[in-house]
Amino acid sequence: MPRIGGAALLALFALALAARLAAVLRVGLTSVQFGDGPAYLFAARFLATTGEYPSTTDVGFFRPPGYPAFLVLATLGNPSNVAAAKLAGVLVGALSILILVFLSARIFRSRGLAIATGALAAVNPDFLVVASDVQSETLFLFLLLAAAFLLLAAVDRPSSSASLLSGIALGLAALTRPTALVFVLLLLAPLLDRRYPRRVRAHIAGAAVLGFLLAVCPWTLRNAVRFHEFIPVNDAGGRAFYEGNSVWARRYYEIGTRAEYARWSVAMDRDIRERLGRLEAAGALSPRGRSRAFARMGVQDIRDDPGAALRLFARKAWQWARPYPTTWFWPARVVVLVGIFYGALTVLAAIGLARPERPGVCAFAAAVLVLSLAVHVLIIVVWRYRIPFWDPVLILYAVPGGAKILGR
Repeated sequence: MPRIGGAALLALFALALAARLAAVLRVGLTSVQFGDGPAYLFAARFLATTGEYPSTTDVGFFRPPGYPAFLVLATLGNPSNVAAAKLAGVLVGALSILILVFLSARIFRSRGLAIATGALAAVNPDFLVVASDVQSETLFLFLLLAAAFLLLAAVDRPSSSASLLSGIALGLAALTRPTALVFVLLLLAPLLDRRYPRRVRAHIAGAAVLGFLLAVCPWTLRNAVRFHEFIPVNDAGGRAFYEGNSVWARRYYEIGTRAEYARWSVAMDRDIRERLGRLEAAGALSPRGRSRAFARMGVQDIRDDPGAALRLFARKAWQWARPYPTTWFWPARVVVLVGIFYGALTVLAAIGLARPERPGVCAFAAAVLVLSLAVHVLIIVVWRYRIPFWDPVLILYAVPGGAKILGR
């Protein structure tokens, strides 16, 4: 891996820090505009005050503990200090850019490409948006990138200790956003690296899986003790499946204005509350039982109209993969500018992924794109959810793709 140099790293970190701080100041250092922000802050305050995690953070489910725990640590036990929480997110977001620099250097072995990758990531619009408020995506992005870098370093050395840390990072990512659970399969990627004997490959992969279990199992055990059920991370899976596959998801794609979205949101929330009331009236349901009940409701809606369900899957897949955000939610100029930027980024990334060096890493990156799309199409697709999964891959490979076009 080429040496980047302290001055270059410091400059990239300063650029990323300044860009994120500007985004925070634009939103407001002490204001919380993100819709899920209050729930995260409530969970963090409850944890800081009682030493326990709340059984519910929202109507009918509790959120993963990773981000609330981060808020407690970042604010030194005072999650009501929104400014400190946001500044911690700014710092973590800037550190993520350095991990991308190191990933690029290790993959492409080019100091110039690594620095260009860091510069592009430092001002990437999506990264700035998620860093501007109390959102879990900033922490989630950092943990995913750390897991990827450590796993790559583990197979390049080879090193069981780096692999163990990679699994721990992925486990912490899963405790922040449970969709990261699907990437457990990728911890077995070292088994396919034919540079080393099978025994060495097995040790690296096994250490990664062990690290993941060390991070996740204590929380899963806590859930088992508290609820007497197997709940790996949290109990929102069935609810997410219902919201993403019921008639409400189909109606979402008929929305054409923000006013229609507001009405749809109120009506869906009322439906959820009514269903929860009926479930409670039928008998006190456990968290897992409640989640499974909503999953069955979603499956029933799919069975009632399989053709509509297939069309819904296709629309969700397109919404995830398209290079522009929701047209009726954002102003036209934002949609156009973002579409141009991400359209170009996607084309250049496709060119970069076609480069001959390190085909195994290219396959790994492609697997990240496919698995993240698949798991979200099965549940809920939101542009914000895509950012930690797709943006790093697009940026990493768009820079060498652009360099290839320029003949450099």
